[in-house]
Amino acid sequence: QVQVVESGGGLVQAGGSLKLSCTASGLTFDDYAMGWFRQAPGKEREGVSCISWSGATTYYANSVKGRFTISRDNAKNTLYLQMNSLKPDDTAMYYCAAGRGSSLMTSIQALGVMPTPFFGYWGQGTQVTVSS
Repeated sequence: QVQVVESGGGLVQAGGSLKLSCTASGLTFDDYAMGWFRQAPGKEREGVSCISWSGATTYYANSVKGRFTISRDNAKNTLYLQMNSLKPDDTAMYYCAAGRGSSLMTSIQALGVMPTPFFGYWGQGTQVTVSS
């Protein structure tokens, strides 16, 4: 049974930092690209960042480029998202997801978005709240 569990969310002031973690079990972690999505109240879920199975390729949404850094440790089956210079607009539930496919990353880079159907396994989310 696949389990994806996020942690590290919380309340932070604007300009501050948080580091999210995501552990995945029940799957071969380094067979999967991993991604972070977020969903604010009343808005659609949007892709924030994703990383290839090896960590060699990454994608960032324009809204977080230069502020967020995605990384992974395959030995620990763990995905990270370092979030710096946080803004109130970053307030959302953050979800971790796993996706498989040899063309997943190239498709995302070509599209410029992270379609949720590309990712088959999802966590329950961790809340990030940025106060002004």
